[in-house]
Amino acid sequence: MAGEFVIKDCALATISVGRRVQTLRELRNAVRDVPADSIYHHFWGTLLRPSYSEREYNNDFAAWAKRSLHDQQLAERLAVIDPTGFPDIEALRAALVEELEECLDECTVIPTAALTEQLYFLRGLLVVFDTHRRLAAPEELPAAAAQMSTASIFYHFIDARGRTEAGVDDFRAWLTCLEDPHEELQSRLASLDPYFGSLASLRTRLTRLFAQYFQVPTTVVHP
Repeated sequence: MAGEFVIKDCALATISVGRRVQTLRELRNAVRDVPADSIYHHFWGTLLRPSYSEREYNNDFAAWAKRSLHDQQLAERLAVIDPTGFPDIEALRAALVEELEECLDECTVIPTAALTEQLYFLRGLLVVFDTHRRLAAPEELPAAAAQMSTASIFYHFIDARGRTEAGVDDFRAWLTCLEDPHEELQSRLASLDPYFGSLASLRTRLTRLFAQYFQVPTTVVHP
């Protein structure tokens, strides 16, 4: 019999990897070489950063291409790369490098940012802590999801995919161990793409998904 679901929260700390770029060619070269966790951070870390406006682009590379290289077409090409469609970070890295090389081949002039607008490569460090909240049964998921912080949603639904043995979110990992694994619920969870949209919207989607599955009223989502 599986144990309780332990709800955890997290905070993001960023660390420089000692690499910065100013041109599109330098970006391509750096993406080839930087640690995998830096690639991960620049695709996913933006979700955890405080922001007072809606994200225009989903990853730091696309945002830098628009803001500092002033190349909207390049930004849009980089923005459509969805990391959830790749089995691991190395496959994502390879796709990103391929896209950057294609863009370089098409350039007559290499896009270059101002000296003050270089892109600094970072990696993220998650500081994880226990909320002291526990779930004894799956039926508690609708109310629990609604009250989770956005950082907790990130930890359990996104970061978990790199932690769990099966490469799935913590909810599915827990359900799999239950006497009734709720396979239909697992299938619905697997269909959620967490990349396009904010963590708040992901929390709302998860809350509604759990509420619909267990046929309970949708709980008011934590602000």
